[in-house]
Order: sequence, then structure tokens, then C-alpha cells
Amino acid sequence: MSSVTIERLASLIQRELAPIVNTEVKDKSFGYINLTEVKVTKDLSFATIYYTILSDDPKVIEHAKEAIEEKKVVIRMELAKKIKNIRKIPDLIFKFDEALAYGNHIDRLLKTIK
Repeated sequence: MSSVTIERLASLIQRELAPIVNTEVKDKSFGYINLTEVKVTKDLSFATIYYTILSDDPKVIEHAKEAIEEKKVVIRMELAKKIKNIRKIPDLIFKFDEALAYGNHIDRLLKTIK
């Protein structure tokens, strides 16, 4: 499969997955889950989904990770209902996107210097 097709599939997965994740994983402690990036392996067997939440509290982030992992099977089944034009839906690997939290940390450091 060409890289263009893999990128297109990653984009499709991200677009379809965002509402599914936020419907299945509802929790007031961390609120909305923002999917920042999806990477699909060349053999289409795995999709790594990077996400952020509005909190940078380690306890809240851990709670969000646990909630997503608990619902991962249901999320994948709902995704399969939405994307019908591929033979096998990739296994989903959710990873917290550290970039936003790191950026916020740097921003806070810069503000304390001023």
C-alpha cells in the first residue's frame, strides 16, 4: 500500500475516531479528548493514536489513560462500523501526546522568568 493511501487512512481514522472516543469515554475529571495525530503501520496492522486532554495533572492523565484502555475494544468495534472499505481495522494503540504538556511547561517557565 502506498504512503499516500496510508496517510489517507490515518486521516480517516482520526476523523471518525474523535467523536467515537468522546462518546465512549465520558468523564468530567478530564473532559474532552483531543486526537492530535494518527500513525498507521505500513502493513495496516496497528494504528497509534496520539491524544491530549486539557489537564496536565499526572493523576488526571493516568485516569484518562485507564478510561481509554478500558473502552478500547468498544472504540475499535465502533470504528469498524464507520470504516467499511478496508478488510481489517488496525489494532489501536493510544498514547498520550506529551508535546502539548511540554509546551505548556515551557510557557510557564518563560512567564516566571519575566
